[in-house]
Amino acid sequence: MEKKYIIALDEGTTSVRSVLYDVTTHQIVAISQKPFKQFYPKSGWVEQDANEIWTKQIQTLDELITSNNIDPDSVIGLGITNQRETVVAWDKTTGEPIYHAIVWQCRRTSDYIDKIPNTIKRKIKDKTGLIADAYFSASKMKWIIDNVPTAKKLLQKQNLCFGTIDTYLAFRLTGKFVTDTTNASRTMLFNINTMQWDNDLLEYFKIPRHTLAQVVSCNEIIGQVKGYPFELCGMIGDQQSSLVGQACFKKGMTKTTYGTGCFILMNVGNERIKSKSTLCTIGYTIDGKTTYALEGSVFSACNAIDWMKNNLGLYEDVATTSDICEKLDGNGDVYFVPAFTGLGAPYWNSYTKGSILGMTLATTKDHIIRACIESIAYNTYDIIKAMSNKQISIQEVHVDGGGSKNRFLLQFQSNIIQRPVIKSMESESTALGAIYMAGLAKKIFTVNDIANLYQIKQTYKPNISRHNRDILMSKWDNAVKTVINDSKQRSKK
Repeated sequence: MEKKYIIALDEGTTSVRSVLYDVTTHQIVAISQKPFKQFYPKSGWVEQDANEIWTKQIQTLDELITSNNIDPDSVIGLGITNQRETVVAWDKTTGEPIYHAIVWQCRRTSDYIDKIPNTIKRKIKDKTGLIADAYFSASKMKWIIDNVPTAKKLLQKQNLCFGTIDTYLAFRLTGKFVTDTTNASRTMLFNINTMQWDNDLLEYFKIPRHTLAQVVSCNEIIGQVKGYPFELCGMIGDQQSSLVGQACFKKGMTKTTYGTGCFILMNVGNERIKSKSTLCTIGYTIDGKTTYALEGSVFSACNAIDWMKNNLGLYEDVATTSDICEKLDGNGDVYFVPAFTGLGAPYWNSYTKGSILGMTLATTKDHIIRACIESIAYNTYDIIKAMSNKQISIQEVHVDGGGSKNRFLLQFQSNIIQRPVIKSMESESTALGAIYMAGLAKKIFTVNDIANLYQIKQTYKPNISRHNRDILMSKWDNAVKTVINDSKQRSKK
């Protein structure tokens, strides 16, 4: 039997997918997808059912194989890419979750994070490259230990497992308790200088070492997948997977993924770079060799566009939003700050609320739609500006994700960052990264092979002056300051 396929399990924030890749044609040939439920038990809290995620992920895998008449023996291997930071806690003896997964967007631990002493916050930044924030996994794990009685009982028997979604899926698929460096680096517990779990931070957050997985390279052969004749041989967090899928292997290469949130990563090479308001994280680890990245995260991007449809009914089909924006002469001085779960980089404010500013009697629903889409580009520029340094220059930005289908957004993004925006021929960059890692593990690809496979579909270049860009950005800056000041005033009441 000719082995010609690699499968990626692409576990996102709102759906799970299984993606089939043909190594002979270098094409994604089939996708199976299922959505899963989101739970909002309190304001600012976001949860998911890890069992539902597991069940639907396996259903998509089975459907992908059966509906495309794929002989499982023709599959070379399996790779996982996943939403990062989201925490699952489960019983080591049964594999059963003991609580809902606490999602990366969840802000329940914001007050706890605020009380962390500055000395510890500096230590977190120095060791992990991250800014102390409820976004990351550590405080979610601590919350579970403190608030879920079953967690304490399992701890006593050393049967409590913590992991991001990749770890949970790998455990259910193979029985192995592992994570990769990219996912580990998002926990706020992993030292990116020593590439190990950090004892000082484990002690501070009171997370026992035995509750955390073994950390491996992204192209590690993990083990046989139960019930299938192929191995799990690649694991990488979704945003880093997109970096690999976009073939950003050279220092300075930058990608933006427009998904539920918007995530900007820049390859900074094999030595970490310190940044005040963006994050230094693991870009990828191949065969034990690590490449670092600077990252900035916009917590609400395409989910804000969805919110306008689902909650306000401002449009019927997302495909029409580009035309709606382009038909307007401008934004009518309307600015939308989509801080539904606070503001991420470079502001890092957990308490801001979503706001629409500048409306008059002349404002229409179309202006609000445009303001929302423009906000993604403005915030992306804020992050790129914060990443800029004398050591590395960003020449262009590669884009992917659902939002990259919106031509207005891509052109406006180019205008605002005053750099070319490049859309690849293959839109499934996140799945590709996991596929490539599995292929690297099985010696199907080299890094040079992957770089040579990359193809450009379209390039957007700036068509407004830097002066006009600066006027737009000045008004955006004022809108953000207004929202942040409002959050400060509310916190005093």
